[in-house]
Amino acid sequence: MAFKLPELPYKKDALEPYISARTFEFHYGKHHQAYVNNLNNLVIGTPFENATLETIVKESDGGIYNNGAQVWNHTFYFIQFLPEGCNEPKDELKKAIEKSFDSYVKFKDEFSKAAATLFGSGWAWLVKNEAGELEIVQTTNAGNPLRDGKKPLLTCDVWEHAYYLDKQNARPKYIEDFWKIIDWKVISKRFEE
Repeated sequence: MAFKLPELPYKKDALEPYISARTFEFHYGKHHQAYVNNLNNLVIGTPFENATLETIVKESDGGIYNNGAQVWNHTFYFIQFLPEGCNEPKDELKKAIEKSFDSYVKFKDEFSKAAATLFGSGWAWLVKNEAGELEIVQTTNAGNPLRDGKKPLLTCDVWEHAYYLDKQNARPKYIEDFWKIIDWKVISKRFEE
């Protein structure tokens, strides 16, 4: 099974001024595409040749894992945006956030801190753990919470290629803008599945 770069649910310039079309050309068009190409080349003749991305993330290692997880992570990341954004979660997800973090504002602060303080490259995640509770976790490099039995709901890519062209080294500004384009309907659907 050949993996493909997924189509975006919006135009590459639709998230401006928060994420520029130029960043999309590199982040999505070059980095994400490179992970897809590398994965397709690496899985040939291996037990993962016909595996799903989720299986690759959970069971592989080395180059297959790194590229497979980056394909999964980036696809998950890009699909969660909406040009006009949604202010905050509603219904069951909002209740779960308030139960775990006391309020949406405290959750947003904790998540932003996790994204800002991750040393080096990686991801900040909102996940549902095996007990059905929400947690914020950090993963380095291609790390993915699926490997720990947790269900990802939201992620912030803090590899420099996600923000350097637009924000240079100002990761906190990138994180601030990240919240302006989140499609909470997508996150709620992930939570309910």
